[in-house]
Amino acid sequence: MSFAVRTSNAFVICLLDDDPSVLKGLGRLFSSVGLHAETFSDPKKFLDYVRVHRPTVALVDVCMPQMSGLEVQSRLRELSPSTRIIIFTGKDDPLVRCTALNAGASAFINKPFDDEELLTAVRLALASAT
Repeated sequence: MSFAVRTSNAFVICLLDDDPSVLKGLGRLFSSVGLHAETFSDPKKFLDYVRVHRPTVALVDVCMPQMSGLEVQSRLRELSPSTRIIIFTGKDDPLVRCTALNAGASAFINKPFDDEELLTAVRLALASAT
């Protein structure tokens, strides 16, 4: 996801993707393992949310029409340096992967992704944040 904050003993995961079906599917996946997902399709609204809530973990898509995921990652780092960021994309580009990881992404995952791979990356990000 992603943003993680404790709300009644559960973590909330923030997801940013311009594809509503991805947001819906990831929301269901996280719900199935007891995690609540806050979803965003607009990078600007997501960053406004971050300014107030300082997420623990964020899942960010690379390719979005308004702002690239790498730009979101850079702004997120400025707003909330402790946020763990997982980048995901449908187009694996070694340069983009390298850029994201060198900028501090906790993980870089390709779509379509394996549910367990994604959940493992989220759990590792949550564990490193606490």
